[in-house]
Amino acid sequence: MDSAEILVLQASYSNPVHAEAIGLVLNSYAEDPMGGGHSLPAAVLEQLPGELAKRAHAFSVLAFVGGEPAGLVNCFEGFSTFACRPLVNVHDVAVVPKFRGLGLSQRMLQKVEDIARQRGCCKITLEVLEGNAVAQASYDKFGFAPGEFDPAHGRMMFWIKPL
Repeated sequence: MDSAEILVLQASYSNPVHAEAIGLVLNSYAEDPMGGGHSLPAAVLEQLPGELAKRAHAFSVLAFVGGEPAGLVNCFEGFSTFACRPLVNVHDVAVVPKFRGLGLSQRMLQKVEDIARQRGCCKITLEVLEGNAVAQASYDKFGFAPGEFDPAHGRMMFWIKPL
């Protein structure tokens, strides 16, 4: 694939092309076994760009290949109390199956890092499933590592409590 056919950009939630792309790629991710294996409700996909736009600390990065939506990273700015600086949490990383293997996740993560640096962030965080070796390899290649302060206390764990 010619790299000139690949476009990576920060999404504009008010742009209808970007809004549609966010829904298409996110739903593709949701349908993947690593995303839960089920389509998202149409109402979620329709409302998502507008809801993200309401959150000043949210941003998304899109990848297009030959004009087709191919990848998505949704991010939220948080705050590190230890560094007294903002941070970026990567919430979703998705590449449409037919576009996998083109290095899109690396390109999108680089765009996320560029945005994080522009915002003065101290770090980028993300969560990854233990069984998702492909994603872990991609994140490792980009410089991510399991979080820990002191090896004597072990790695950080991501826990949830559904409401």
